Amino acid sequence: MSIETSSFGQMPDGTPVKLYTLRNGGGMTVKVTDYGLIITEIRVPDRTGKAGNVVLGFDNLDRYLKGHPFFGAIAGRVANRIANARFIIDGKEYTVTRNSNPNHIHGGAKGFDKKVWASTPLPVTRDEATVEFSCLSPDGEEGYPGNLTVTVRYTLTARSELRIDYLATTDKPTPVNLTNHSYFNLAGAGDVLGHELTLAADFYTPCDDALIPTGEIRTVKGTPLDFTQATTIGARAAQTGLKPGGYDHNFVLRSGGQSLALAATVYEPSGGRVLEAMTTEPGAQLYTANHLDGSIVGTGGVKYPRHAGFCLETQHYPDSVNEPHFPSVVLRPGQTFRSTTVFRFSTR
Repeated sequence: MSIETSSFGQMPDGTPVKLYTLRNGGGMTVKVTDYGLIITEIRVPDRTGKAGNVVLGFDNLDRYLKGHPFFGAIAGRVANRIANARFIIDGKEYTVTRNSNPNHIHGGAKGFDKKVWASTPLPVTRDEATVEFSCLSPDGEEGYPGNLTVTVRYTLTARSELRIDYLATTDKPTPVNLTNHSYFNLAGAGDVLGHELTLAADFYTPCDDALIPTGEIRTVKGTPLDFTQATTIGARAAQTGLKPGGYDHNFVLRSGGQSLALAATVYEPSGGRVLEAMTTEPGAQLYTANHLDGSIVGTGGVKYPRHAGFCLETQHYPDSVNEPHFPSVVLRPGQTFRSTTVFRFSTR
């Protein structure tokens, strides 16, 4: 196990940005920067032992600063969507940034994905290499109430797991819903339509055309959203009703967010790589990079066509702050927000 620290450039105001490279003895490497806590690379072996990068991203800070579709970043203070960019807590209405008109998405104009976080590598052990990141989201930032103190730890284990631990506290009631927005491609290039996906979810939250939940919870049975048995992502991607096809849906996980439990298993047949996602969250948003078009060129000169990656955004349901029967995202003073997601890699 090892951690290497290097420069990843600097922000326009001169703030230095670091890149951390975590390695284990099994051939797995994770690179993460303190800008947006972006995972820039995850290299894991295929069934022949050949290592390859399995996430979408860039190899330099400038390309991230020019804008990107949340490649590898932390989304917050509230990931996913808030309808009409407003919510009420304890009778008081709050309006947050409208950055997905007329709605709010992924924390606003300058969410957690655009912050340079304080960072500290922790002592490496035989089994784990960890970097701890922290930031303060001040009262009123993007319209959110309360000073929110956030700590996120990225840990690479000897068992080829990337574990993400989130912790947050506040001095006013405020919604909190944090996730990592990595786009995975277990083949390293091309599209992910041939990846075989299994989800531990019998229900999903239907949405309107703006991807705002209707408030219903429906069964996946008999729909293109049924991944209760291993099914290729592309098998029914054209049947979801989304344009231009693909998935951007929140699934209700069987675990209900009560414990760290398996949410998804993904298998890529050509190289044999397997990704298992475990989480303490009650939901997972499956997104299949529906709006990429080949114009973005990433690490290693790889072009990103439509469906070049899939996201498993482990989280509370979208717009939960406005749906009282959804699991609550409101954090109150004296409480501590805790969440863990693990991405485990193997081959078969």
